[in-house]
Amino acid sequence: MTVLAVILYGRPVLAEIGLEEIWRQTHWGQSSDALLRQFGADTTRPHRVFDFGDSYVYVFLPHHMIGGVSMGVFFQMDKASHGLKRIQFERPRHGVNPPAFRPILVERQADFGSPNQLCAVPVRPSSGYQAAAEALWLRGDVVVSAILRDTTLEAFKSCLFGPATRSCGLTGQLLVRIAPTGG
Repeated sequence: MTVLAVILYGRPVLAEIGLEEIWRQTHWGQSSDALLRQFGADTTRPHRVFDFGDSYVYVFLPHHMIGGVSMGVFFQMDKASHGLKRIQFERPRHGVNPPAFRPILVERQADFGSPNQLCAVPVRPSSGYQAAAEALWLRGDVVVSAILRDTTLEAFKSCLFGPATRSCGLTGQLLVRIAPTGG
């Protein structure tokens, strides 16, 4: 009974493990089944596969904290090789805003130092009235990026009934991506 208690309560809770620890526990090309075995009961399988264009997600961790901000962890698998292509931490759409981005950025800077590159996209018609900010860190053969795409009310200008219908316009995103430098 004591051994069971140590196993159940002695292991760190995944939601408390840092971003860097999750990336170090995985390897590029790893299979979905291996990720399911590795992260165990903390993983969730979606009812249908999430499509990310060049990749898909069959395994994710629904609740993970970065800088005190709750995010989902999506293990994106390459469509051709079916191996792990990138890890994406994403904030649910209803919680995307600059105040949620700040502690994530502060934590990344505490872990990695100043970003190797900063990029900002101002609110303009050519960007769909969507402001964006990205901080990028290069760590060996890995790229870590923190991205905020914030939608303004101007993004709903062409909507017949405005943002209340949620039927048009851009949605905000808050992501942290980890990927190999060549990917």
